[in-house]
Amino acid sequence: MTASVYTDAEIAELVRRLLDHSLPKAQWTHAAHLVATLRLVRARNEGLERDMPRIIQTYNVAVGGVNDDHHGYHETITQAYLAAIRAFVAALPAGTSDGEAAARLLATPMGDKAWPLGFWSRERLFSVEARRGWVEPDLNPLDAPPLHRADASA
Repeated sequence: MTASVYTDAEIAELVRRLLDHSLPKAQWTHAAHLVATLRLVRARNEGLERDMPRIIQTYNVAVGGVNDDHHGYHETITQAYLAAIRAFVAALPAGTSDGEAAARLLATPMGDKAWPLGFWSRERLFSVEARRGWVEPDLNPLDAPPLHRADASA
């Protein structure tokens, strides 16, 4: 898989537009999800397991989407990627730019949208239970499990 190349400025703009809901829905790709999460972890790691659901849910609604039992925000996927990206960031060499970190991240197995299916069966991962709250993997344990299980009802 060839990773998209993002500059530091493009990453900052992506996160700004995500947070202010001006990012066009078509630009909210898998790569954009990962790169935005990478930047947020690097900039404000504390509390993201609590804040990411709200960030994604409000963005989804702002661009005409919904967050229900079959569409929009997915708690288990979000928390799994957040934990894995935290571990990835912790292993980066000091001084790595956001652009270089993003290129490295997108070149990992996480760059493939199917990455969670190495840990969860399709049935379990795409269940309403997994969308609404954290469910443990049923195929393989995560190398970097979430720090805290978010309360999806909050």
